[in-house]
Amino acid sequence: MSLTLAPPADPHSSAPPRPAVIVGILAFAGIVTASMQTLVIPLVPKLPGLLGASAADASWAVTATLLAAAVATPVVGRLGDMFGKRRMLLVSLALLTVGSAIAGLSTDLTPMIIGRVLQGLSAGVIPLGISIMRDELPPERLGAATATMSSSMGVGGAIGLPAAALIADHADWHVLFWISAGLGAIAAVLVLTLIPESRVRTGGRFDLIGAAGLSAVLVCLLLAISKGTDWGWTSGLTIGLLVAAVVVLLAWGWWELRTRQPLVDLRTTARRQVLLTNLSSAMFGFAMFGMSLAFPQLLQLPAATGYGLGQTMLAVGLVLAPQGLVMRVVSRWSARISAARGPKVTLMLGALVVAAGYGLSVVLMSAIWQLVLVSCVIGAGVGFAYGAMPSLVMAAVPVSETAAANSLNTLMRAIGTSVSSAVAGAVLASLTITLGGAAFPSQNGLRLVLAICAAASLLALAIAAFLPAKNTATH
Repeated sequence: MSLTLAPPADPHSSAPPRPAVIVGILAFAGIVTASMQTLVIPLVPKLPGLLGASAADASWAVTATLLAAAVATPVVGRLGDMFGKRRMLLVSLALLTVGSAIAGLSTDLTPMIIGRVLQGLSAGVIPLGISIMRDELPPERLGAATATMSSSMGVGGAIGLPAAALIADHADWHVLFWISAGLGAIAAVLVLTLIPESRVRTGGRFDLIGAAGLSAVLVCLLLAISKGTDWGWTSGLTIGLLVAAVVVLLAWGWWELRTRQPLVDLRTTARRQVLLTNLSSAMFGFAMFGMSLAFPQLLQLPAATGYGLGQTMLAVGLVLAPQGLVMRVVSRWSARISAARGPKVTLMLGALVVAAGYGLSVVLMSAIWQLVLVSCVIGAGVGFAYGAMPSLVMAAVPVSETAAANSLNTLMRAIGTSVSSAVAGAVLASLTITLGGAAFPSQNGLRLVLAICAAASLLALAIAAFLPAKNTATH
């Protein structure tokens, strides 16, 4: 693999943009993309009626986005290293904008799924943004900048949910997607006019076989995980998909180790610092999403259950919104701790804080203020951890593989999130109470989900403890 320096995007430009401008624009693009993930949540119960489809078919509006994001993230990262990170960032934002417009025009299920797939294909924006920062910012600004970009994932989700709930309750639901399209277009224009194209590129030939193999693995794995509860975990379809994922994964790994220019450099990925950081990322993805599943249930369950708070989806969004803001504030502290003590310490601190937050949640779940407090504690821990992960990854991979490595790290979080959704769904479906002829998740079920997430956080802490004491930078 050869590292080449491409000519600047505009050799006649007067001066490069200030670091603050680069960080601000990229963080805005990350927030817009992250908000897309929560955009449809307030609509999920209404989608069958809105689209004239069954509940099982309408759920593909969520599942399709998950699958598209998983496939796109590693592929777009590798293409960014090869052909330009800014170029692929623009492609991702264009897909977000077009997908949002198609969903905004939809009146039945098929165009909605097409639009949601295109939205999912924009998931590489955040790892691409972090990689651009590594190429364009001075070293003393990089830690805080990447922490800010990484936290945009939580900020976007936190802002997007209450905003989407408010709009869905007071306007035509199509407005949600038109706002998303408008914000995507604004982000694309800002990137096009103010973000420089990196001169660091690897060139070479794209690994089509590797991309197809990894895509097949992810689709089989995530489809089985996300639909296993509906299809049955022992059904032939679920087991068949899981077996296919393992078989194709082995064949894909064999190919990646032997091809000259692999989609994912498995030798680099197997380095201790990269491997352990990615495993920790999966655990954090699992832990973080558990709260996003348990708290909305607790808030919306009828008060007649004795533990439900009987709130609306808008209230759910407002309760969870402070978490994203805390992540944004904590990201700067994360960068300072990483600069002084190393990102390993920051990652371990984040895991400990998240575990403490979930520990509190098991006993503090009877009032809205308690859930706000717990979500802020967990958000602080996630902010510490997410700020440290890009620093750990980038310190252990060559500059030529920055986007691919960051994308793989983001993918690991997404896999953890999907597994968390499946585990929590299975737990809540098996531990229920009956009220007025309807089944609801029991309080013990909710507590068990929160306890499992606390255990996942402690496992992330244990994994992070084995990281090297000092970064092993590769240039």
